[in-house]
Amino acid sequence: MVVIVQFFIWRFRHRNSDSMVLWWVTVVGDFWFAVSWLLNQASKLNPIRRVPNLALLNQHFDPPTATPSGGGSSCSQLPGVDVFINTVDPVDEPVLCTMNSVLSILATDYPVDRHATYLSDDGGSLVHYEALLETAKFAALWTPFCRKHRVEPRAPESYFAATADGPYAGDAPGEFVGDRRHVRQEYEELKARVDALFTVIPQRSEAKQGGDHATYMADGTHWAGTWIEPAENHKKGHHAAIVQVILNHPGDEPQLGTPASSSSALDFSAVDVRLPMLVYIAREKRPGYDHQKKAGAMNVQLRVSALLSNAPFIINFDCDHYINNSGAFRAAMCFMVDPRHGDDTAFVQFPQRFDDVDPTDRYCNHNRVFFDATSLGLNGIQGPSYVGTGCMFRRVALYGADPPRWQQPGDGASKLLDNNPRRQFGGSMPFITSVTLAAHQERPLTPPASLDDERLVAELADVATCAYEDGTEWGDGVGWVYNIATEDVVTGFRVHRKGWRSMYCAMEPDAFRGTAPINLTERLHQILRWSGGSLDMFFSRNSPLLAGRRLHPMQRAAYTNMTAYPISAAFIFVYDLLPLMWLPGDGEFYIQKPFQTYALYMFVGIAMMEVSGMVEIKWAGLTLLDWCRNEQFYMIGATGVYPAAVLHSLLRLVGLKGIPFKLTSKLVSASGGGVAAGERFAELYQVQWTPLLVPTVLVIAVNVAAIGVAVGRAAAFGWSFAQVAGAASGLLFNVWVLLLLYPFALGIMGRWSKRTYLLFVLLVAMLVIIASAYVAVLAVVAPGSVAAL
Repeated sequence: MVVIVQFFIWRFRHRNSDSMVLWWVTVVGDFWFAVSWLLNQASKLNPIRRVPNLALLNQHFDPPTATPSGGGSSCSQLPGVDVFINTVDPVDEPVLCTMNSVLSILATDYPVDRHATYLSDDGGSLVHYEALLETAKFAALWTPFCRKHRVEPRAPESYFAATADGPYAGDAPGEFVGDRRHVRQEYEELKARVDALFTVIPQRSEAKQGGDHATYMADGTHWAGTWIEPAENHKKGHHAAIVQVILNHPGDEPQLGTPASSSSALDFSAVDVRLPMLVYIAREKRPGYDHQKKAGAMNVQLRVSALLSNAPFIINFDCDHYINNSGAFRAAMCFMVDPRHGDDTAFVQFPQRFDDVDPTDRYCNHNRVFFDATSLGLNGIQGPSYVGTGCMFRRVALYGADPPRWQQPGDGASKLLDNNPRRQFGGSMPFITSVTLAAHQERPLTPPASLDDERLVAELADVATCAYEDGTEWGDGVGWVYNIATEDVVTGFRVHRKGWRSMYCAMEPDAFRGTAPINLTERLHQILRWSGGSLDMFFSRNSPLLAGRRLHPMQRAAYTNMTAYPISAAFIFVYDLLPLMWLPGDGEFYIQKPFQTYALYMFVGIAMMEVSGMVEIKWAGLTLLDWCRNEQFYMIGATGVYPAAVLHSLLRLVGLKGIPFKLTSKLVSASGGGVAAGERFAELYQVQWTPLLVPTVLVIAVNVAAIGVAVGRAAAFGWSFAQVAGAASGLLFNVWVLLLLYPFALGIMGRWSKRTYLLFVLLVAMLVIIASAYVAVLAVVAPGSVAAL
């Protein structure tokens, strides 16, 4: 701070530049960088690492009994949990990946009668529905197997792909090998059946065609969702609501399986074979409605689950995430029922961890500086932000309730409803009744007495319709927030603004794991969506600058930094292109004089900031590679993505539509770019050209040209040591920029990036060509200046 303050005092005392316009631009830019750095540090002054004590939780809420292994006993007092999974397309988001997520949830280590799973299929695809039916059948084998042998992880694809098993933790070591072999064979058959759905369903529908081009279910009836051949009321964006209970609530008492026999290869006689409740949801879609993407789908899940199970806690997953540690639900519950501050905790956020990221994490997919440093810092204030997946919510916090510490004496669950609950929550009276019940976390799941009741079926269909939310507070004061690309961050902010706390929970092994885009273009589009949504939030009524007194001052600073960071791109881009100013002429162009003193201040300031970053990764337990990747991808984003995000927000501010955001594909084809199909990390070596790449390519070209011209000038004029020293600071900046953009350069090389030395060969060749061209041009234009050569 002392160096930064002294730096600005010195600059204003030396207003000397070859361009005062650029001088003012750089002063404003330096000031913005200083403020950004200060906001970033403010959230890390009190990092706190909290560790869940599962043994203590079990002692108080789920004591061991003599009941069968696995499913939990009727004496468990753990609160109920509703689990939300969201998917859209069975191809872009591979259906087998989604089914693995479902299986990991059904087999998790939590009382089976106290959690229910809701799969939202926003595409209304029959493939998802029938895959879920197949998955439910396989779960009858997979879940008892996991309970019997206590295997980890409980997603079969990841479990069977593991190269080495840990120590055996189950109760039947002599049966493990045979059981595992049988279950693996059954899983391979499940995969084959799921993959076959893409051909079985069209063939079945074609065989039953009656001139209506319908898509048929296995029982011969029309599918109510989207058809293979789109038709009115049966196409994407236009179909009826579907709510189907795949697995009913299992009841409270354990149910033993059968011994091994000719009809049952595995002995489950000492295992609870019950399965949790499982529900398929495809909300209604109609033309003319803004369906609000993922936020709209989760609000429908919120209402449907309230009518069926109404658990006081909710945890949501993206379809490509699975439970990697079966104790994850219990870990989150440690914070929710903690007698010290559990009642004021709205959500527990787990870090995102990913499979199949390249070993060097070229594009900073793991984002460990944010998850393992920034989140720990926020944990010492009001809590981490919500990042969209792997997060347990308190249901009433999503309904807009105040935390107990901000409630008036006498306020309780009834305070959730205002004078006009229909305007607040919609017209379903059964749902409105469920709202106050959700505040009682000790209440077990209470499914309806009959799932076939006509009134219940009508209510479920009603709360899943497009028109249900018209004229209500859904998407604003209730549920997930609408009309913004980063609905997760804004929803978490709205909860914090109410005065709630959140908690950060990291555990070993990782609680959840998923997939991440390792293709450069896909990763840039992902960053564009995040940064554009962040700026939209900053310039909206959800800006942290406008929040009330319930938001902690340091939490406000953290949210301001998280939403305004793309603005830095405007200044970074100018700095990166400054070498253009001295490429022509004699190269004597200075934005600040005396330049050597300016360069010294910059070097010392940046060096001290980087040292503080090194201290940060030390207390956060990160590696030097994590820190380097974070620095590199920040620069990559600042040169290409963040300028687009700023443009998007400017267009939105003047009333235009802005830049459309592309959703991240969960699967990238390996058929192009000279990459062999099936090759591991194939997507890493594909080049998908997009306008987002152009600005960064320009920055690389300018800085390479600057170094090449400097080499040419040194060769042409025979620079003295003083001249070399004078140019060294500028050249050091050029080299620094290129090092930060190194992963990007590898990305646009495609399959050639497998041989990283080629990039350095190419760089040297370009420098020689540019230097030679400069000397040649100089010899033609000013032959006397190179007579000494």
